[in-house]
Amino acid sequence: MTTAQRPTLEAVAARAGVSRATVSRVVNGSTTVAEPIREAVTRAVAELGYVPNLAARSLVTQRTDSIALVMPEAATRVFSDDQVFPGIIRGVSQELEAADKQLVLMLAGSPAGHHRVERYTTGRHVDGVLFASLHGADPLPGTLARLGIPVVVSGRPLGDAPVPYVDVDHVGGVTAAVRHMIDNGRRRIATIAGPQDMVAGIERLNGYRAAVADAGLPELVAVGDFTRESGSAAMHRLLTEHPDLDGVFAASDLMAHAALRTLREAGRRVPEDVAVVGFDDIETAAYTEPPLTTVRQPIVELGRRMTRQLLRLAAGETIEQAVMLPTELIRRASA
Repeated sequence: MTTAQRPTLEAVAARAGVSRATVSRVVNGSTTVAEPIREAVTRAVAELGYVPNLAARSLVTQRTDSIALVMPEAATRVFSDDQVFPGIIRGVSQELEAADKQLVLMLAGSPAGHHRVERYTTGRHVDGVLFASLHGADPLPGTLARLGIPVVVSGRPLGDAPVPYVDVDHVGGVTAAVRHMIDNGRRRIATIAGPQDMVAGIERLNGYRAAVADAGLPELVAVGDFTRESGSAAMHRLLTEHPDLDGVFAASDLMAHAALRTLREAGRRVPEDVAVVGFDDIETAAYTEPPLTTVRQPIVELGRRMTRQLLRLAAGETIEQAVMLPTELIRRASA
């Protein structure tokens, strides 16, 4: 039994009636070939089922047609029930599929993982890098940008690196959440804040502080890390320190879910005794008991906009330094 040979560049050239060099220019994206000839080559490629040699193409074009999405988180966090990470990955994947680009997902939740990402991306194995969930003033985005590698990050960078970013209106969303509780008569509103080495945690705490200060109300703060476990611990702490609280804004829905459970175990009724509002509007928010009032952020669209910005930057276009997406308060029975 013989195995069918893969179509060659020479076979495509013969079918299209052009030279091998012309076929090479067409499949490598050159714009110097006349449109009728380009169409003839494209038709021959389709008829023969020719697959370009990607390694050779990369040498010619200096492109890999691959984009790295870097998550500075442990795998257990990225692949948990926190729907923020899958949402970003889905949005990025949708845009890259439409652009016929490959996604390289890289986790950098440890020093070794961070060094591996740095070696890979500075080695020009990808055409650009997206960063999500940055912690602290990570120098890597700025380092890559200075090397001429296109970079876009999720959330305003905490360092001074001038890299473009896409974010959501954290402060506006939290202000709407706290104002909603105030308008319903709540006067002892606490917050379970997110981690203070991440822009989302910082901005949501800033929004809470501004809202309660504007209403002349006290700050009642406990800090978590966006997980259920930290939400439960923070809610226990708040009940111990401020037993008269009548409202809670949790900086993530997972922490809000834990707060609901902890309040129920403590004999507090929601919303009769304590109103609860979360942030994210994950799928399960509508199915808690009671259904969770929350701030919806367009997380899939965030991934898509990051990717569109990066592809434009990689194509040599000038892009906005900052893109801000709106948030929306979703009113349900918990507040």
